[in-house]
Amino acid sequence: MLYNYSQKKILILGMGLTGISCINFFLKKGVTPKIIDESKKPYYLKKLPKNIQYKLGNLDKKWILESDLIIISPGISSFKPILIEAKLSGIEIISDIELFARETKNPIISITGTNGKSTVSTMVKDIAKNSGYKVCLGGNIGFPALDMLKEKADLYILELSSFQLENIFTLKSKIAVVLNITPDHLDRYPGGFEQYKKIKLSIYKNSKICLFNLKENFKENNLYFQNKNKKCITFGTFKSDYNIKYKKNYAYLYYKNQKIMNTKNTSLRSNQNYENALVSFAISDNMNFNRKIVINTLSKYVSLPHRFQIVHKKNNIYWINDSKSTNINSTKTALTNINTQGTIRLLLGGDKKCANFEELKKYLKKLKVKIYCFGKDGMKIEKIYQKNSIYTKKLEDAINLISKEVTSGDIVLLSPGCSSKDQFKNFEERGNLFIKLSKEIG
Repeated sequence: MLYNYSQKKILILGMGLTGISCINFFLKKGVTPKIIDESKKPYYLKKLPKNIQYKLGNLDKKWILESDLIIISPGISSFKPILIEAKLSGIEIISDIELFARETKNPIISITGTNGKSTVSTMVKDIAKNSGYKVCLGGNIGFPALDMLKEKADLYILELSSFQLENIFTLKSKIAVVLNITPDHLDRYPGGFEQYKKIKLSIYKNSKICLFNLKENFKENNLYFQNKNKKCITFGTFKSDYNIKYKKNYAYLYYKNQKIMNTKNTSLRSNQNYENALVSFAISDNMNFNRKIVINTLSKYVSLPHRFQIVHKKNNIYWINDSKSTNINSTKTALTNINTQGTIRLLLGGDKKCANFEELKKYLKKLKVKIYCFGKDGMKIEKIYQKNSIYTKKLEDAINLISKEVTSGDIVLLSPGCSSKDQFKNFEERGNLFIKLSKEIG
């Protein structure tokens, strides 16, 4: 289906990289949109072409309600009252991913999940590239989706957040996977966890092959699996098509009863990464990639920065940067991957996004741990763990305290369980500060 935008009044919400990619997309089609950003000083204002009308500071009601088509950036909630009003009045609201999906017929692998989606996406990209594909990765990582259209690719991999999935309607993935779903971004969704979960599962709507985690137990309640033309493949439990047998410091990956890989001679060293590799295998098998190439690629795979990354070791003290931990479940995962007789000095804090940090208590009871809370919600988190915690305003203040208390055998773990946006531009900036300070102290 060809989409004609020439007669439409088009408005873009958000002036980040996504918004700028939308501007360029429409200009190439000979259409001049308008754009709004809620910030009074958006970072990418200087990238805006001179002929584009824009407004800053708030979502202008007049511009919104006189539009025919609104493209919403993932950082802006679809549930704002003015946007609900616009939908009810018949105005079409979509994401940049929806625009992208309308423009290509090339195969798409779509990957989402609360945790692990960046790792799986990059694993699959490396495998596809080594298999001879011209592959492009974008969405929530790498390129904005629309910028991928400029690349000569014969396969697209989309890493998708729940924010992006809110306004996607025609995406037809060759393979779609939801890695896991645990409570996150509950401040965004009026309907709470069930609404967040439903949005995540919508990735399966038009997909040909569905990979789903049997541990999550969401197949039975998911209408998207009832189409007989879909191929459904499972992972996550011993009964799954793809499963894992764990050893002390490594694991065997299986397809049904067939051993397909031993992780012993790889740099993969956590249960989360074993499962990420397993899903990458499942995707690769269904893309008919050669298994020898898959094994060789995964054997050489190096974990992405800011994901349980040992950044410094001195005097038998390990400093681990897990800044990508932006929800409680990722902090739980980090804690389960630690084995030490010393004290775990855990850095928690930032914007907790309405998450319930009481859930961490049962994990922490089993460990020798001291918690250093910081940031916007650090004081609230500190009150939950009063006996073994302390509050500081900033991350650097917490690390300064740690430097005076840490001893041989300890592990300093930055796994905040919170968004970084209260004090940092992103989780990378937070992680880089941790790296810098750990090396200065060590």
